[in-house]
Amino acid sequence: MSNKTLGPGEHTRVTRLPKKANYDEKIIHTILDEARMCHVAGIVGEKAMALPTLHARKGSTLYLHGSQSNAIMKSVLVSGEAFVTVTHYDGLRLARSGFESSIAYRSVVIFGPVTEVTDLEEKRKCLDMFVDAILPGRADEVRPMNERELHLTFVLAVEINEASAKISAGPTEDFEYDVDLPIWSGTIPSKLVFGEPVPNTDGAMATGEIELPPSVQRLLENQ
Repeated sequence: MSNKTLGPGEHTRVTRLPKKANYDEKIIHTILDEARMCHVAGIVGEKAMALPTLHARKGSTLYLHGSQSNAIMKSVLVSGEAFVTVTHYDGLRLARSGFESSIAYRSVVIFGPVTEVTDLEEKRKCLDMFVDAILPGRADEVRPMNERELHLTFVLAVEINEASAKISAGPTEDFEYDVDLPIWSGTIPSKLVFGEPVPNTDGAMATGEIELPPSVQRLLENQ
């Protein structure tokens, strides 16, 4: 059985270097889930704007969140459609010429209808999902969100109806007449690495007796 595809669609078809395109739903979901943040585009006062924000996915729905006063999020809701992108910086691809040199990356563009999550219980679950998307297991370690915090936060649900991935990886693609030049070429991988945790020193933390929670221990052990 073939995998479900999310394109190519009218708004997400890759036209520049189409051989790097991928429309497979599983690959797109994986890139979305591994991304640390996303960018949401909107029109505010007839000006195009983009907002970096956090996201979390459940099934074929991508959830976004921000302040209730955020103009870009409001404009996206009014339009009824969302345009969202994520990008992973995976390293350098150094060719024998500057023209063919590039970065290694994985990116996704999604387009779909958007609605606001207004039910408080559903919103609470979504915001816990955001916390765990940042640090798995953290939502069970912190104080539950109160009603004031729920009312201050804007949560949008975007249906991933149309999407495309673009992946640049592997050896560089030098011109044939450059291959024999005595110039180093190759790839240099890159990844996000977390450093030594720096504890707060106020309140209960001032005692120095509170140990690292399991979520942080797992994060450091598995990177």
